Amino acid sequence: MQRRKFLKYATLAGSGFTFAGCRGGKSLRQGEVSVSASPMAANEPLKVGFVYVEPVNDFGWTYAHDLGRREMEANLQQKVKTTFVENVSEGADAQRVIRQLALEGNKLIFATFFGYMNATLKVAKEFPNVYFEQCSGDKRATNVGTYLGRFEEGRYLTGMIAGKITKSNVIGFVGSYPIPEVIRGIGAFTQGLRQTNPKAKVRVVWAQSWYDPAKEREAAQALVNLGADVLGQHTNSPAPIQLAEEKGIYAFGYNTDMSRFGATACLTSALNKWGKFYTDKALAVINGTWKAEEIWYGMAQEMVDISPLNPVIPQDVQQLVQALRDEFITGVAHPFDGPVKDQKGVLRVPKGQVLSDKEQLAMDWYVEGIEGLIPKVQS
Repeated sequence: MQRRKFLKYATLAGSGFTFAGCRGGKSLRQGEVSVSASPMAANEPLKVGFVYVEPVNDFGWTYAHDLGRREMEANLQQKVKTTFVENVSEGADAQRVIRQLALEGNKLIFATFFGYMNATLKVAKEFPNVYFEQCSGDKRATNVGTYLGRFEEGRYLTGMIAGKITKSNVIGFVGSYPIPEVIRGIGAFTQGLRQTNPKAKVRVVWAQSWYDPAKEREAAQALVNLGADVLGQHTNSPAPIQLAEEKGIYAFGYNTDMSRFGATACLTSALNKWGKFYTDKALAVINGTWKAEEIWYGMAQEMVDISPLNPVIPQDVQQLVQALRDEFITGVAHPFDGPVKDQKGVLRVPKGQVLSDKEQLAMDWYVEGIEGLIPKVQS
């Protein structure tokens, strides 16, 4: 990732932004590592830093994290003071920015990108009294926890809708990079699609970028050219939604509610919701109860969801989706309930079983219903 200029913004809850110039998408299970902590001084706000890989107004991944930051501020008011740094490259840039946040007195730092993992661990060793939370990371320490949402639950529900809406039986999916996280999401989407429409197929075009509106639009256009009349995405800009609106087809947003970019086209969005988690972790530091946990939360813990459904979706389909959403929340259903076959027809998950967390986190195969091959990850 290229270095880019950025601004660092600091805000005290309830006040306006001030700024100073500076330079500057995963293995999870439930578990924890204990770390000694002491409560914050009663009148001292907790300083919390956030590190973002993309511009804060990407309306996708980073925007969702910033909504979570703002929700935490609204919940905790004068108990916290937050700072964020946007457009931070992984590697040396991330290490320098995370270290600077720690030097500036931030006692809780959220590193919101998988590529920050090594930088976070290095800085955490230098600042044992600072608490770090690494999004989508797979390594922990006494003062480093990890977290991620079970976004495949929302993906499955959007797939169910796609199966009922499509006329061409060709669903297009704009992928970012062919890594397990993304393959898992496309797989869950396709599992939902096949529940409501076994004849429909998913075609994937890889943008080879997390956030590049031009590349995302180009990928979406290629899928339309292949006959897709519904689009999904695991990228971070609203470009696919905007193209769908122009073409008179349907699409699903990702990370945040993207209906503003396609009021007619956007059927719903698979949401990542970080506000409750950020609030809980800040309170844990304030109260001296913070622990280095391994978090992978779903709809039951309010970390993922779907946005309000487009009224164009038939009522019976909406009811079907709501019923399964309730089952995800109660733990009755799972996006990879067996039987699950791969695209070659090999049974991967027998009936009565589910794809384990370990298998999901290493997923490198397409489920039945996805056309094409998985390309190698570009270095």
